[in-house]
Amino acid sequence: MRLRLGVLIAAAVFVAPATAARSAHRLVAFPSCPSFLSYAKAHATPYVTAYGFGSAPVVHGLVPGVAAAASAADAQPAPVQGVDYSGTNVQEQGVDEPDIVKTDGNTMYVVSGNQVNAVDVSGPAPKLLDTLTIQNGANDELLLSGTHLLVISQGGYWAEPLPAMPAMIVRPQPSDSVLTEVDVSDPSHMSILNTMTLDGQYVDARMVGSTVRIVSSSAMPIEIPWASTVAANKVRVASSRVSAWLPTYKIGRHAARVAVNCRDVLRPVDFSGLGLLTVLTLDLSQGLTPVDSTAVMTDGRIVYASPTTLYVATEGWYARPLPASPETAPSGASTLISAFDISDPTKTTYLGSGTVPGYLLNQWSMSEFQGVLRVVSTDTPAWWGSGADSQSYLTTLRPSGGALTQVGQVGGLGQGDRVYAVRMIGDTGYVVTFRQVDPLYTIDLHDPANPAVLGQLDLPGYSSYLHPISDTLLLGIGQNVDPSTNEPSGTQITLFDVSDLKNPKRVQTYSLGQGWSSAESDHHAFLYWPAANLVVVPFGQQAVALKVSASGISELGRIVQTQANSSSLPEIERSAVVRNALLTVSSAGVASNALSDLASLGWAQFPVATPTPVPLPGPIVGGVVTGKAVGTGIAVSR
Repeated sequence: MRLRLGVLIAAAVFVAPATAARSAHRLVAFPSCPSFLSYAKAHATPYVTAYGFGSAPVVHGLVPGVAAAASAADAQPAPVQGVDYSGTNVQEQGVDEPDIVKTDGNTMYVVSGNQVNAVDVSGPAPKLLDTLTIQNGANDELLLSGTHLLVISQGGYWAEPLPAMPAMIVRPQPSDSVLTEVDVSDPSHMSILNTMTLDGQYVDARMVGSTVRIVSSSAMPIEIPWASTVAANKVRVASSRVSAWLPTYKIGRHAARVAVNCRDVLRPVDFSGLGLLTVLTLDLSQGLTPVDSTAVMTDGRIVYASPTTLYVATEGWYARPLPASPETAPSGASTLISAFDISDPTKTTYLGSGTVPGYLLNQWSMSEFQGVLRVVSTDTPAWWGSGADSQSYLTTLRPSGGALTQVGQVGGLGQGDRVYAVRMIGDTGYVVTFRQVDPLYTIDLHDPANPAVLGQLDLPGYSSYLHPISDTLLLGIGQNVDPSTNEPSGTQITLFDVSDLKNPKRVQTYSLGQGWSSAESDHHAFLYWPAANLVVVPFGQQAVALKVSASGISELGRIVQTQANSSSLPEIERSAVVRNALLTVSSAGVASNALSDLASLGWAQFPVATPTPVPLPGPIVGGVVTGKAVGTGIAVSR
């Protein structure tokens, strides 16, 4: 059982067909609302059923200021991220990502359940300052800008009826997003300033300065009954007005407003589904009223942003039914990537689109360097496993002439495998692919048009997250694999020496034991503090602290929150360094331990969160849930 880690150097990547990337045509703008409405009706009508719209494909396993009162702390210089405290582990410096924990070095904000907790972390012992209840929905995340805290929530849920089902089968799909603006100028008295309810499923967000881009994806929001006839529903579609097809947002108790105008909606040349991908631009320092919006007539799944460009990737659209296996998949499967200029904090401007062959793993599959987008993709979808003919590509693309134009491409990575991890740093990239016996490839991409394989290294197990420790050291976190069963057998940390790209080496592999770490699938759970050569990863109810250097990996200790007032030990979700303390965060509270030897410094207990009910979109009439038609998602019957 071995992994393949490919080191890639400089390139621009964008989407292309399965066998070769190609330049993509610029998206088409609608000249008027009538043209938008005609297009929507014409393409929706073939998918109308007695139960709403026929479903678009679903990715299996993926559900598509004011200063506070003066104090001794205030008199001190403001803490500096990276010097006095660690922030969220993000992909690009200067581009913040939503997470469940945010801190400014003096106060830590943690969202747990339906509550936001403010914790004083200015001293060695953390102290709970305030708890604010947020009645929004589920899967809350935070962004912090000065005295403004943004809580991003998935709101209500779709429930779609399936005919001929004897029992209720529920697969919820988020139907809207709720943004809550919280005033944290006085963290001991947090208050809600405003809320915004936005049509569609929240996909992701990025913040540069105080400007936030919210990416949401919605099915065409026209309302039609779910228990009718095909003919009747087609009549309703034909008679619908343009307002029924455009997503809306509502701030507070004000009337709903259209989130994007018809002329700001773009569509691919080829029909790409009934969804609408919307990018809202907010200036968090000015509140929740959007300063700009744009939309693309497609779905959205993966978001990546550099400081100047936002990219949204979406798998190619196919009508139901989905192919049952790679052998029956449509030929030329590809991923559409749309690029938006975000260099102006008040505008989001569409730059162009392109396609790459196959499917992307996650946001790390994309990286921009010196104006070139690098994309790693696999031509067999992750949910189908590793087909015998699968391979991965690294494609480089550059915005040109209103499109993302291919600069170069290298294929043949991981023949028969699929990608498990990607990391691109400057003009170097690393790709891990895995099946059974696979090498680690190093690839030189200084010339984007002529990539060259430099070397390879056979390794056991695989890494699913990669993090640079220095210019010559790379850390991987993933799973060891039992060679007799080909099954994961426990979390492992692997240190690689990549000083010589022609001869990459494994310095050491360190086992954490049986189980999984959330850092394997969520990079926000990973902490690296260079000043102390410290790596911290959650491992169930433990936070494992490791010392990592060129000489290898050694364990400093493991933190368990025995102080928690709960029936069982809580699972550690995040960790952070603030001055000389290592803070660990769980749903129960925040623990503080000395950075030097992990001696206990204090504990802040969270109040027990009140469960938030999950709303259905409408009342149940005759055993059928009523509401808007669903363009993505499976259904519910009862």
